[in-house]
Amino acid sequence: MNFELNENQRMISQMVRDFAEKEIRPNLNQWDADEHFPVDVMKRMGELGLLGIYVPEQYGGSGFSYSEYVTALIELGKVCGGVGLSVAAHNSLCTGHIYYHGSEEQKMKYLPKLASGEFIGAWGLTEPNTGSDAMRMKTTAVKEGNEWVINGAKTWITHGKSGDVAVILVRTGDLLDSRGITAFIIETDTPGFSAVKIGDKLGVRASETAELIFDNVRVPEENVIGEVGMGFIQSMQVLDGGRISIAALSCGVARGAYEASVKYGKEREQFGKPIAQFQAIGFKLADMATEVHAAELLTMQAAELKNAQKPMTKEGAFAKYFASEVAVKCGNEAVQIMGGYGYTKEYPAEKFLRDAKLMTIGEGTSEIQKVVISREILKQ
Repeated sequence: MNFELNENQRMISQMVRDFAEKEIRPNLNQWDADEHFPVDVMKRMGELGLLGIYVPEQYGGSGFSYSEYVTALIELGKVCGGVGLSVAAHNSLCTGHIYYHGSEEQKMKYLPKLASGEFIGAWGLTEPNTGSDAMRMKTTAVKEGNEWVINGAKTWITHGKSGDVAVILVRTGDLLDSRGITAFIIETDTPGFSAVKIGDKLGVRASETAELIFDNVRVPEENVIGEVGMGFIQSMQVLDGGRISIAALSCGVARGAYEASVKYGKEREQFGKPIAQFQAIGFKLADMATEVHAAELLTMQAAELKNAQKPMTKEGAFAKYFASEVAVKCGNEAVQIMGGYGYTKEYPAEKFLRDAKLMTIGEGTSEIQKVVISREILKQ
């Protein structure tokens, strides 16, 4: 495995860094306070090619690999976990599901709009009463002629209110049947579809979260993704890639917290010298640096396996579990290093900590990652 960034990664890293410093950093505290999802900034990232990074050029994407995608998310996470989460969810979940499992007609219809930012994408699996236990979902679709009629609700959906198109997993068969769930593409202006924003979140507040409601929503047969009944299996494959994106975002948040801690440690003086020179602080920085580096290596390894189209369920779970926990640890240590200042919004530490916590929950909790890892180990 080559540990050096390739030319494309270096180019994307610099481009995203410049964009984030100019367009995101000056506004991130206000967006965080207001829980404002910056749709205009999201669409500008589409113009830069960041909303279809690994989508082939024939579908309007940038045509890069997962490695470049990981690089972009790390740079975004260093500045704002909320904006980074929006880019991750749009790329890995909605766009990714259509790209990997959609028909040629579906790809040609939706991917160019998603990759350019003309459309913002959402993806719905979780329901109010079913999170990790997805096969007990209650949202159903019943076929009537050439249409499917969908009723039910989804929750914790990124871009659920502002999104233009959503990929939704719905039960079309028996409860607990892994082949009884189907994926549908739903344009959000379809009659019967509505969304309610979920507010007052702990972190990633610049990323919109909503509950989706389906009241006799009629979807044409051509909007079924793949075969009827294969949605759950598709979603597990989509989540394999999605875990890499959350791992990358976690690496970015962790590195942002670490770099802010180093800067503060060099500038803040107590007892006549910078606090970074005290062993108590120096050891914290050493632990943070080591664990961030390890998380990045795990994440890049999983991305390389995905690029090579090799099995990466275990490695994706490794990366997501470890990196997300490291992000929380680094956020917590950043607050501790900055002391009273770290507890205020004037300094970045508390936001890194709040944003990091979502990484241990979204796209499979840390506990679920352990379930995935243990199952993969026992298969060997």
